[in-house]
Amino acid sequence: MRTIVRVIDCTSGGMGKVISWACVVLVGVLVYEVTARYVFNAPTIWVSEIAPMLGATIVALGWAYTHLHNGHVRVDVFYSHLSVRAKAITDVVCSLLFFFPLLIILIYAAADHTWFAWSIGEVFKGTILYPPTWPLRAVIFLGLSLFALQGVALFIRDLHLLIRNNPL
Repeated sequence: MRTIVRVIDCTSGGMGKVISWACVVLVGVLVYEVTARYVFNAPTIWVSEIAPMLGATIVALGWAYTHLHNGHVRVDVFYSHLSVRAKAITDVVCSLLFFFPLLIILIYAAADHTWFAWSIGEVFKGTILYPPTWPLRAVIFLGLSLFALQGVALFIRDLHLLIRNNPL
């Protein structure tokens, strides 16, 4: 179990490092656009289409990394006052009732939308470049899958704490 959890954690951590560089690329693209627009009076069209896609990629592929480091928003009114064991019980119950069922539905929908977009050659209609939609949909599917995998790792940790009474 320990090896599985480590592999998942390393995958999420590695994806977080890769995506941090995508943030640098996004800033560079936006700086280029601002410079082209206001210094050279030559705005581009491609930046307004690529920047949101790059931003969505950063968000989707960052879900697992954020979950690894407990960075997602949590209602902390009661949770912060619980013992470590009570937190683990709360996490296990909430994972089984909410986290995994929701992610199963979202992953299924994302896979279905990705396949459909690829099969019909769907493109973004509200743009001038008409890029295909399936790559972004595939990134969202991958991000949700990695997020679920990281959820499994944290679930295993919580179960280990509850069963063995020591952290994994």
